[in-house]
Amino acid sequence: MPHILIDETRCKGCGLCTIACPKKLVSLSDTPNSLGVAMAVFSGPEKCTGCSLCAEMCPDVAISVFKE
Repeated sequence: MPHILIDETRCKGCGLCTIACPKKLVSLSDTPNSLGVAMAVFSGPEKCTGCSLCAEMCPDVAISVFKE
């Protein structure tokens, strides 16, 4: 099952990944991370197709996509 991991130390909360996800499975958290940034969070892994658009859009290479 495809899923993504978001590196909390690299995410700056720009939100580009939230726009890129065609299934709207990435959103910005209401709670800031350790750096004080509302980072991206992944929800609904059962709906993820592993398209990698979120990772391609991320300017900080904070998203890894796994297709298995």
